[in-house]
Amino acid sequence: MKTLKAGLMSIALAATASIMPAGASTASKGKILVVMSSAHELELRDGKQYRTGYFLNELAVPLRMLVEAGYTPVFANPKGDMPQMDANSNNKNYFGGNDAKREDALSFVAKFDSLKKPKTLASVASEGASGYAAVFIPGGHAPMQDLLKDQSLGTILKNFHAAAKPTAIICHGPIALLATLPQAAKFQSALIAGDAASTKSLSQGWTYAGYKVSVFAASEEKQVEGAAQLGGEVLFYPDVALAAAGATIQNGADWQPNVVVDRELITGQQPFSDDAFAKALMAKLAAQAK
Repeated sequence: MKTLKAGLMSIALAATASIMPAGASTASKGKILVVMSSAHELELRDGKQYRTGYFLNELAVPLRMLVEAGYTPVFANPKGDMPQMDANSNNKNYFGGNDAKREDALSFVAKFDSLKKPKTLASVASEGASGYAAVFIPGGHAPMQDLLKDQSLGTILKNFHAAAKPTAIICHGPIALLATLPQAAKFQSALIAGDAASTKSLSQGWTYAGYKVSVFAASEEKQVEGAAQLGGEVLFYPDVALAAAGATIQNGADWQPNVVVDRELITGQQPFSDDAFAKALMAKLAAQAK
């Protein structure tokens, strides 16, 4: 019996080690579900596309705090494929102008072998939220392409909401909250068409109606549209979309750190909110552990 127990413990420790970066402790305070996008391109107006993915600092900064605090990240996305980093995020400007910090973040993220082959959201949805301490969704434009209408993610977020477990989402990531709408894909189509009557009707039954949310602002998006970065115009603005669904948008000044906490939901406005956002998540986890 002792031999069997020792064998099972070895297997468990090996499984934990496989999803942690080299040098990390195998002792864990709990699992954090890290939801990524599978999208590599964002559809823009006039048939244009922008090559996108996750934003490096929006993933690396909170992830490092979580791991250093003893939490184990479990990555998942719609297709179970390797998420793509937005090349524009590999920039020292998102790390206080410090290129060494940028390089360190890049190396840190690369150590997670489990990020190369995440779980599917469908498999996570079938498990429920009981095995996780929190869910974390980094930004980049990619969530605007797939996460906002992913039915499995909708189920996952509803489970975390019902359990009042920390739900932390930054930058464009909060658009994923729309996945909990009864007909998320139709809501997206109505948004793109500018059909206000339909968006109002389709917003009924939204899980996060009335929640205070911070998200990448239209005023910020307009500054990166066109030649500045995207090469075109987005199909809709995240703050406008969430407001149409029933959220109370609480954004701050453009490109300044801004984090909003409402019940279990923690949202950060844009990349420069990364540190404050991560600290807010850690505070929520600490409060939950008491």
